[in-house]
Amino acid sequence: MKLLKKLLIVFVSLILILEIYLVISGNWHVNRVLAMTIFRGKTGPDIFELQDFPSRKISIGNPQAWPKSNRYGKVHPSKELLTASADYQTTALCLIQNDSLVYEEYWEGTNEHSLSNSFSMAKSFTSILIGIALKDGLIKSLDEPVGNYIEEFKAEAYKDITIKHLLWMGSGLDFHESYGSPIGWPAKAYYGKDVNATVLQPDVSQKTGTHYNYKGGDTQLLGIIIKKVTGKNVAEYASEKLWKKIGAEDNSYWSLDTENGMEKVSCCYYASARDFARFGSLFLKKGNWYGEQILDSSFVESSIKPSPLLKQDETPVDNYGYQWWITNYKGEQIFYARGILGQYIFAIPSKNIIMVRLGHKRASKSGDELPKDGFTYLDMVDELAN
Repeated sequence: MKLLKKLLIVFVSLILILEIYLVISGNWHVNRVLAMTIFRGKTGPDIFELQDFPSRKISIGNPQAWPKSNRYGKVHPSKELLTASADYQTTALCLIQNDSLVYEEYWEGTNEHSLSNSFSMAKSFTSILIGIALKDGLIKSLDEPVGNYIEEFKAEAYKDITIKHLLWMGSGLDFHESYGSPIGWPAKAYYGKDVNATVLQPDVSQKTGTHYNYKGGDTQLLGIIIKKVTGKNVAEYASEKLWKKIGAEDNSYWSLDTENGMEKVSCCYYASARDFARFGSLFLKKGNWYGEQILDSSFVESSIKPSPLLKQDETPVDNYGYQWWITNYKGEQIFYARGILGQYIFAIPSKNIIMVRLGHKRASKSGDELPKDGFTYLDMVDELAN
């Protein structure tokens, strides 16, 4: 009995020491990581966690439902491709061609109104809001120093960083983004109390404007700029200037940190598959939505054009613009948004098609290439297109 009591005291003491260390080191969020992953039998974040975080609504205006194509309900991907898709636990597939709904299918009890986490597709949406703020004249130029808008970035170490560098992921800042570490930047931003605090005094690891290095911290800085120049919460600006304008059918939501109510703009935008397709459609239309120019066509063109930076292996960037991805499919350059668990919005200009895929898993990849499952969904587009 005495031994058991001693062991209990030792165990409790170790827990207290660990908790003190987490608080002192600024890693209190690890408690939440464990509570929402290991203690739930999961290894990481999930697409249905909207209820686990505070969030802010992006309200709709006058919904514009996608009209159904005369082929709707008559065309389906091959059994082989659907089986390959099922291997990655797909929850939604949606294809829009020529502004009409051609095909959609849902799994796991979801439907056309079910909301799913976008994860890093939100980076592309944040980029759109920067483009709108530029068109509104709230940002004078993408070549302006970030320090014009964020006090901490007036410091000498950051003075050369511009808004454009953030859009290109070329800031040279080091946010220690290890996706497998509970104390890495992604975990701290996703589970932590103050997302902005994670980006205000970063290390500088490379010369600004020379190399591309994918990191959500650059996107979070863009979110701070949006809030600064608009005087509004990011979600409020998104609702007013984007979501209501492009006819979304369902309210969407942006998850917030727990201390300051700031949108986690590098991830965590929840919407339906049909409404996610609107982002791609807006870009296929060069920023014009049925006669209203939401953002300048020149910004759209720059968004889906490779940046002039170098990759870490010193080769030219060929697959990333203003927080949008670019790839080649069957000889055509296409653009897309993507999230870490296989969230995709593919845009194929020659076919005037948008394909949205949502789900729980994606294939492995090498570096920044499109994961192999992405080509499964592109092959579906090939099958279903006119």
